[in-house]
Amino acid sequence: MARIAFGTGGWRAIIGDEFVRQNVRLLTSALARKMLEEGVADEGIVIGYDRRFLSDVAAQWAAQVFAGHGIKASVIKLKQAPTPLIMWTVEHHGFPYGMAITASHNPALYNGIKVFTRGGKDADKPVTDDIERRMADIEGAAEADIPELTYEEGLAQGLIEEINTFNGYIDSIMGMVDMDAIRNARLKVALDPMFGVSRTSLQTLLLTARCEVDVINDRHDTLFGGRLPSPTSHTLYSLSRFVTENGCDIGIATDGDADRIGIIDDRGQFVHPNQLLVMLYYYLVKYKGWEGPVVRNVATTSLLDDVAERFGQVCHEVPVGFKWISSKMLETNAILGGESSGGLTVRGHISGKDGIYAAMLLVEMLAVSGKKMSELYDEITGQFPPHYMAETDFKFRPEQKPEILKILMEERRLPEFSEEVTGTNYMDGCKVYFADGWIIARFSGTEPLLRIFCEMPDRERAERTCEEFRQFLGL
Repeated sequence: MARIAFGTGGWRAIIGDEFVRQNVRLLTSALARKMLEEGVADEGIVIGYDRRFLSDVAAQWAAQVFAGHGIKASVIKLKQAPTPLIMWTVEHHGFPYGMAITASHNPALYNGIKVFTRGGKDADKPVTDDIERRMADIEGAAEADIPELTYEEGLAQGLIEEINTFNGYIDSIMGMVDMDAIRNARLKVALDPMFGVSRTSLQTLLLTARCEVDVINDRHDTLFGGRLPSPTSHTLYSLSRFVTENGCDIGIATDGDADRIGIIDDRGQFVHPNQLLVMLYYYLVKYKGWEGPVVRNVATTSLLDDVAERFGQVCHEVPVGFKWISSKMLETNAILGGESSGGLTVRGHISGKDGIYAAMLLVEMLAVSGKKMSELYDEITGQFPPHYMAETDFKFRPEQKPEILKILMEERRLPEFSEEVTGTNYMDGCKVYFADGWIIARFSGTEPLLRIFCEMPDRERAERTCEEFRQFLGL
């Protein structure tokens, strides 16, 4: 087994611990050998990076190793290169593989690598398993023989090139969004990149659409202002205050690499990603006349199922990890896929998460519907039974994980819930269904946490059921 492993969102590790030059070279060499064996090495690879500490340097390390293997590395040279821009580049420029140096929304002491496959898709498990196997083969004595050129040598020999695909990516989004409707709406937008990489892309799009735009938290800060670069109700308090104090129509935030979004509505309230998915699907079907199913993961609201059923469509459930959503969308021709952590994708765009396109589609939704976000959500929820989600994260000691896995996944024991159990699902973690709700317990694929989510018609029942599961597991 390789000493580094992929999770649901690529490989992420603490800088100076596992995220070091030696491991970046190891992973890169494994992917390079895979490309050589598959006969796609002559098509090259694209590499991009975010604003985290060491991201730009690690991109150079990777490019040097690819060049050493005789594979041309195209490095996106932008101060702000969102992950979805990198995925778009893989798809639209025909690369067989791509790589982003990022740890997405993880704390500042992390960095990592995401791998993409042809078509701009997140690498699926067979691909990452193969890379891990190849890393295990190289580990040890063979690591000293990993070939590489210096960055300057690679540039001189044409095995490293620096590219800029910003204009093509921005134009592609403009071509899919009703820019005229947004221009006519004259919306006031507050933007919070969370010290990440979305400012240039979103500001360009919004200003082109004649929105009034104010930006906060946009300087280069590898510590992300001392907070987690993840858009949540806890981290967006400054954006909420700015929206209410300045009368903005919407506040838009993106995580560290801009593949996920967080939204503040016209009242200064945080809009949960579950609500965003429901509103966007409702908008695409009712207001734009699209037809097709929707895809969500096992930890995302079942209100999507209700909305899909209302329009004669189906909601498909998949494991956590956006690669599962992308695959199911392609299989079913779904019009929208997303997860409760804020990532979503729309048919006709890239197969992965894109917080920038999602943000523009939400702005279009306000312009076309002529309604405030709070009004539109009230319109939707008034048609269905209430859904309340309780979300809890628990840290655990390393030695506890095997015992928790044994209880949940091997013995499949459950607490004595106060709710009547109607079914179970072990697709990804342990999901238990009740007559009018559900609860799931699963390990995070990106952080050392056990996550317990519960959806019920009211807060009291959801929080009580989470507590029953927590006590049962001894957390």
